[in-house]
Amino acid sequence: MELKQLVNYTRQILQVERFNDYCPNGLQVEGRSHVKKIITGVSASMDFLEAAKMAGADAVLVHHGYFWRNEDACVVGLKRNRIKFLLDNEINLLAYHLPLDAHPELGNNAQLGKKLGLNVEAYSGNQGLIAKGSLSCSQTLRNFANHIGSQLERVPLVVGDLSRSIKSVAWCTGGAQGYLADAIELGVDVFISGEISEQTVHLARESGVAYISAGHYATERYGIKALGAHLANQFELAHEFIDIDNPV
Repeated sequence: MELKQLVNYTRQILQVERFNDYCPNGLQVEGRSHVKKIITGVSASMDFLEAAKMAGADAVLVHHGYFWRNEDACVVGLKRNRIKFLLDNEINLLAYHLPLDAHPELGNNAQLGKKLGLNVEAYSGNQGLIAKGSLSCSQTLRNFANHIGSQLERVPLVVGDLSRSIKSVAWCTGGAQGYLADAIELGVDVFISGEISEQTVHLARESGVAYISAGHYATERYGIKALGAHLANQFELAHEFIDIDNPV
């Protein structure tokens, strides 16, 4: 398919214009004009780019691309090496950040909820980035944390009484520990995100709302994979997800 068609369709379904983001969403580096195979991944690291080339990528779709707000705009060093690699190999780089987090079906939050078996009831908070839902039945925080670890293949960090019974849950993937205060206002039993800060511990303890840090990378593997599968099905493209392990 034509690159322009892929870019326009993806921009439309993710409603990119709705979001005030920290980076440009869409085509960040232009390569060849015709796309037959797309490779998806969380971040456009050099390891990922090299693996994508070996897999025969015409385009790579990622959640974490380039050109972040307030970073040095000069194309030097590691940034230069990555962009040169894409240009030399005529590989397109498309990146979708907040629009991918928030999409109600393909997004990171929606897909994490599906992975964990959570029933989504509503999206709220800043730009609709916080998902709220519930477990099918009450269980202890310990059992729920073990379930998360099993599903994500990552032992989560848990702040809260492990023996406490929980049912209502809010979550936002990635580095969204700053939304814990919003989750407290929602009146949930537990909030899940990817990372944790020093102050997060105190806020969780004092509020009584448990906090689970399940990994930035681990919580954001599923949205970009779902988007790639959707595009492949929509346009009869080849698609492959490449998992570059990241302990964060």
